[in-house]
Amino acid sequence: MSTEGVQAVFLETHNWGKAAKFFQSLGFELEFATDHNSGQLRNGTGPSLFIAEVPEDQETRMRLVLGTTTEDTNLDLVQPFEDTHYGTREAVVRDPDGREWILQAR
Repeated sequence: MSTEGVQAVFLETHNWGKAAKFFQSLGFELEFATDHNSGQLRNGTGPSLFIAEVPEDQETRMRLVLGTTTEDTNLDLVQPFEDTHYGTREAVVRDPDGREWILQAR
């Protein structure tokens, strides 16, 4: 399996509004916002930044999304490829140090 590099950064926050304003102050532009406290920003032609609000009692995470054109993998699968509600197919793999990475197939 090979990837096409970082496609996106998935970031969880306890306050969508504050997080969006923070990244906008760093030059990111809002591409879209949802009606459930999340949205996508981008700075130039770089990877997108998708931010989703989670409850205060939930630990926040940040994960990188790597693009791929194939679903063949012999990596440590945490979650196999499946359709998402936003129109992609994604899997989650674990690296040798235990970090989770999202693979997004096109």
